[in-house]
Amino acid sequence: MEGPSFDNMAIRTKRWTRLEYERLIDLGAFGPNDRLELLGGQLVVREPQGNLHSTGIRLVAQALRTAFGTSWNVDAQLPVSLDEESEPEPDVAVVAGGPRDYVDAHPTRPVLVVEVALSSLALDRGEKASLYARAGLADYWIVNLVDGVVEVYRDPAGDPDAPYGWGYRSARTLRTGERVSPLAAPDAEIPAADLLP
Repeated sequence: MEGPSFDNMAIRTKRWTRLEYERLIDLGAFGPNDRLELLGGQLVVREPQGNLHSTGIRLVAQALRTAFGTSWNVDAQLPVSLDEESEPEPDVAVVAGGPRDYVDAHPTRPVLVVEVALSSLALDRGEKASLYARAGLADYWIVNLVDGVVEVYRDPAGDPDAPYGWGYRSARTLRTGERVSPLAAPDAEIPAADLLP
């Protein structure tokens, strides 16, 4: 006996809001090994963390803590509430204030988000970049482990060709030997080599 055929059926999916997603978390619908994030209303499985990926996250967090100092919160893989349908968990995010400022709600206005990308490079350049731009994030970086470079995206603007209608007008690729200054910490110069494993 053959299984069901979906050839002539329209497959319906459920789009989740951020509040519904948080409610599912509160109810224990996901286990500790369920690595999910909400992107544009869809639950997306996060990239597995191999040694190279986790080392990249540690290097980025260390460099940003040094650059921003103690008056900023540098979070690794914690939720950011971008809008009503997106709650990504960026590899590193810089937000104002301290940990207790977010007891009642996740941060909503990061000043910098960095994704460390290996298998997720297309997702980070496409869907995530578009969501971050749509949320008005002025400074978005990708530590591209595939090519051994740091990609810096700035100047969010409407873009009808982007997945969520927004993209970045400025994209710069940094190689070892070059430096970058975060928009929110312009006096800090971070060597690209410090961000790459």
